[in-house]
Amino acid sequence: MCHITQRSSSFSFPKIYSIFWRFHHTSTSHWCSCSKTVSDEKYQDPFQLGRKDLKNLYEDIKKELLVSAAELKEMCDYYFDGKGKAFRPMIVVLMARACNIHHNNSKEVQESQRSVAIIAEMIHTASLVHDDVIDDANSRRGKRTLNQIWGERKAVLAGDFILSAASVALARIGNTTIISVLTQVIEDLVRGEFLQLGSKENENERFAHYLEKTFKKTASLIANSCKAVSILGCPDPKVHEIAYQYGKNVGIAFQLIDDVLDFTSCADHLGKPTAADLKLGLATGPVLFACRQFPEMNAMIMRRFSKPGDVERARKYVLQSDGVQQTTYLAQRYCHAATREIRKLRPSPEREALVHLTEMVLMRDK
Repeated sequence: MCHITQRSSSFSFPKIYSIFWRFHHTSTSHWCSCSKTVSDEKYQDPFQLGRKDLKNLYEDIKKELLVSAAELKEMCDYYFDGKGKAFRPMIVVLMARACNIHHNNSKEVQESQRSVAIIAEMIHTASLVHDDVIDDANSRRGKRTLNQIWGERKAVLAGDFILSAASVALARIGNTTIISVLTQVIEDLVRGEFLQLGSKENENERFAHYLEKTFKKTASLIANSCKAVSILGCPDPKVHEIAYQYGKNVGIAFQLIDDVLDFTSCADHLGKPTAADLKLGLATGPVLFACRQFPEMNAMIMRRFSKPGDVERARKYVLQSDGVQQTTYLAQRYCHAATREIRKLRPSPEREALVHLTEMVLMRDK
């Protein structure tokens, strides 16, 4: 069984800006020379490069969701309509190829590695279904949520069914190490949801709490999926850690930008309501940074923006502050950390695509 490097669960920082050092200097040391890069633009496009391995992705997911009940099938198929960006599966197959090439110059994705990509998308979608129920959301990806169409009870059951089908697919891989790595994701999702229900009075504890929640709810899936395919493709624990650290940093950056877009993008473009987090009582990065310039926001954060006018006032403070810019800057730091990690692998088109992907995360507008 391959060795699995343990990650730290501590997100405690003496000062907000020590976040940068905590996350950017805990990875494994640089251990191979990778000074050359692939400059051809077509090889740097992650979606072009991952297209071959993602062909028929949603059809294969639907095969995992075979069910006789027509209504449940319709609910399960609702989000697997082929219109998603398949962001997570794309990262997973690119990481699989990058690790395979690094290990033995194999350019093919193993069937078990592609299964991890499928499982990752299923776990992600199940978590969205459950999140929409918890948040009483009415739109997702530009259309009505399951809970709005079929009701909360049936939506919860549909999310459970997708998760159970992902677990069956995971067991079929037949590797206990991979099962352990990916079931950690499910635990993290639940713990992250509980973290989201809580608040911290101390400013530094509050930011650490926010980052830990962000890791568990968003980044853990990407980090552990990348780690899983690296274990399947390469026996070296250093490569497993590189894959994990890349996924963790990209995942946190992705969510930070998502939190920025909640303040800067229009609802129609984003595919869901803006200021949604404030309406749910959540203080994300832009709010926490803005609070340093407008201390009066502290009281609003502690009461979870529950008084009339709180949401509007908080949004106004955020846009008047440098909260959006500071959160974007923090996301850039995470993306730079991800780039440093992935460049420890041998040069390949896939490695460069993963580097380019960090730029795409920062530049996305929905």
